[in-house]
Amino acid sequence: MKLAEALILRTDSQKRLEQVKHRLLLNAKFQEGESPSEDPKDLEKELKHLLKQLKQLIQRVNRTNLLTPFDEHLSLGDALVERDLIGQERKIYSELLDHASVRHDRYSKTEIKFVTSINVKDTQKHVDELSLKFRLIDTRIQELNWLTDLVE
Repeated sequence: MKLAEALILRTDSQKRLEQVKHRLLLNAKFQEGESPSEDPKDLEKELKHLLKQLKQLIQRVNRTNLLTPFDEHLSLGDALVERDLIGQERKIYSELLDHASVRHDRYSKTEIKFVTSINVKDTQKHVDELSLKFRLIDTRIQELNWLTDLVE
């Protein structure tokens, strides 16, 4: 199985886990004299089975990420951290731009004038550079996900 397939399976398993949890919660209480629509004990067994499968899958994905070289300096796991941090930085600077770029109309000279404390042009350039860096790393990660076999 390829790493990308395992990641898709992990996402599906997490969704299924949420569904089973929801069904378990729905059947945790029922009206006296009636019975639950599903047996909570069966749902608990299914939940435990799903958790066990998900644990094994996540462990294999993590091992694969650790052992797969991204480039001459980084593992795939390191590249994932790098991509996530670049994404966070990009988001912070994008939000900063949004706040700095808001115009406040003044209707008289007595109203408070707001000025921006950052260089919007330079900050936008930085966001664009981060976006490019993010895309390049993400593209390489996606490529490796489809080329890499999942570690046992």
